[in-house]
Amino acid sequence: MEEMEQQTAMLLLEDGTLFRGKAAGKIGTTTGEICFNTGMTGYQEIFTDPSYYGQILVATNAHIGNYGTKQEETESGDIKIAGLICKNFTWQYSRQQADESIQDYFENESLVGISDVDTRAIVRHIRNKGAMNAIISSEIQDVAELKKQLKAVPPMEGLELASVVSTKEAYTFGDENAKYRVAALDFGIKQNILRCFAERDCFVKVFPAKTSLEELKAFEPHGYFLSNGPGDPAPMDYAVKTVKAILDEDLPLFGICLGHQLLALALDIPTYKMHNGHRGINHPVKNLENGRCAITSQNHGFGVSPDALRANEEKVEITHVNLNDQTIEGIKVKGKKAFSVQYHPEASPGPHDALYLFDDFVKLLQS
Repeated sequence: MEEMEQQTAMLLLEDGTLFRGKAAGKIGTTTGEICFNTGMTGYQEIFTDPSYYGQILVATNAHIGNYGTKQEETESGDIKIAGLICKNFTWQYSRQQADESIQDYFENESLVGISDVDTRAIVRHIRNKGAMNAIISSEIQDVAELKKQLKAVPPMEGLELASVVSTKEAYTFGDENAKYRVAALDFGIKQNILRCFAERDCFVKVFPAKTSLEELKAFEPHGYFLSNGPGDPAPMDYAVKTVKAILDEDLPLFGICLGHQLLALALDIPTYKMHNGHRGINHPVKNLENGRCAITSQNHGFGVSPDALRANEEKVEITHVNLNDQTIEGIKVKGKKAFSVQYHPEASPGPHDALYLFDDFVKLLQS
């Protein structure tokens, strides 16, 4: 194979920092909040995770594309990241099972990226300065024009994006003759979450983000699930109202990531924008109930207020903490069969240490 010719591309950050590199994927311009993921594998699962909607991703692994792409390894219908920044964009792949190269994949999905930049310098910069917006362009070389377009991009804080990525129509997943029925609110659900439920004898009906409790109840579920998703949970009043109503139902309730934040908001515990967030597949989390540590897969830029949680110990219990920075990773509602975690027990990509949480939920369904 001949080496692919790459055009020049530029990356401009909100604070004026400029990086020059080569075009990757589609030739064009894209904007979003810049963030970084430290995972060494699983780039396709990351690209298609709806929680990344509106974000430009910096991959800290040196090689992206070396094992190609495969349709079965997607976590949603299409690529959800707004753009990609990487060191080596490897369009030649060696895996026989792959369907196509990452370049063809990006072109087919209209994704703009930049490669051949110092990703370590970029990560260090945003780790110190915090999350900010960015623009990538392989068609505009005028910095003033890039600054103008970047200025028009809204900040992630205050953005309600869950209803944008949510399913437009309800659908089911799994065996309809399964032992348990779970009503799942889709704020940006990942496919592997549904597979984890199906493997545990659950028939899941996935509902649009703005579904009312009455519509959820018509499915006659044994329990409810609140999915992961993108954006800021604070403006999601519609979802908080539904979660409060679900809690009054007194049936088992399980939340992951954004679902965890919405459960906290339903208990009048606020969320906050993190300096950088957690994105990777090696985050250590301690289970305070049994003292065990799990290595977890994470992707979130917002968190639940630790101070507010500790001030509300009469109604909520902290069950998991992050061992890197002591942020809250799991809660349980006292007197209810409701719990949630900030990380991704279904992994994809990532370790399987936390799969037991699905078993814990099924035990609540049994009771």
